[in-house]
Amino acid sequence: MQQIRLFFIALQFFTRLPIPKWVGFEPDWLHHASRYFPLVGLVVASICGAVYALAALLFPAPLAAVLATAAGIYATGAFHEDGFADMCDGFGGGMTAERVLEIMKDSRIGAYGAIGIVCLLALKCVALALLPPATALAALFVAHPLSRLAAAALIWRLEYARADGKAKPMAQEMSTQEFLIAALCATLPALLLVAAGVLSWQAVAGGAVVAALAAAWLGQKCVRRIGGYTGDCLGAVQQVTEVVLYLGVLASLGQGAWH
Repeated sequence: MQQIRLFFIALQFFTRLPIPKWVGFEPDWLHHASRYFPLVGLVVASICGAVYALAALLFPAPLAAVLATAAGIYATGAFHEDGFADMCDGFGGGMTAERVLEIMKDSRIGAYGAIGIVCLLALKCVALALLPPATALAALFVAHPLSRLAAAALIWRLEYARADGKAKPMAQEMSTQEFLIAALCATLPALLLVAAGVLSWQAVAGGAVVAALAAAWLGQKCVRRIGGYTGDCLGAVQQVTEVVLYLGVLASLGQGAWH
């Protein structure tokens, strides 16, 4: 029952979705809810996938991809997209760690953030639109959990860079055992899709490797620039690795422009 409570706490923290009243709340639960971050991704993937599948019955693939992306943004309250934009602004405009953190805390969006989020959403929608419908649906169920595992890896390995912040309660600690739970929640859907023959293991493995490299690069950049990570950095890692996973699946189809 406690594990179910932790999942619902993570769901409430990372989405707009309501949770049952019987769950309750204790501040200490937030410290251990990050283990279910990838499972929240599975819920978001289900919402996006349902919207994509219904939209694809009526509209061409590009519109289905945009509607599915919009559904994910609505379900999460643009939580991760906002973090990505803030990180673009902070790392693009700040020269010192203090200035970077100050810019990221500002609710206003700057040129770096606006350009970054437009490019990110364009990449996400175009990549999904170019995938065959069944593959696009499968990619959602791989990318959302695995990208959230990449963000959880920062909590597991790095230090929180602020004295306070919205993500700090969830970033207090993450044991190796908790990270392994997160890894199981993230990898099981991908393994099931590969076993069912919906996606090739080359597509999943290739996308996962490139996503891991992207997460490691962003994590190293966070450490170098601000001495650790913030909630915005978690959102940025989630968004970047999600897009990278879509691109990895798309690349595995061998449909490059020169082919």
